[in-house]
Amino acid sequence: MAVKEKKAAPKKKDSHPSGKKLKVTLVRSLVGRPQKQREVVRGLGLRRISSEVTKKDCPEVRGMINKVSHLVKVEELIQK
Repeated sequence: MAVKEKKAAPKKKDSHPSGKKLKVTLVRSLVGRPQKQREVVRGLGLRRISSEVTKKDCPEVRGMINKVSHLVKVEELIQK
């Protein structure tokens, strides 16, 4: 029996090749929030109020931000 070699999957291109980034800031407390929302905020890399992270603008990050939009402030940064 011959062993088949697996071919590498083609690399996906960024959904937003313009290089846009998002600056996400936690502005509301997580006290009393559901566990799912706490996990999403933690997944974004936010730890405490006023902490900021810069993320690439992609559908996955946008979905996370939509889940906790009432807790965060978002600014679009355009890379040159």
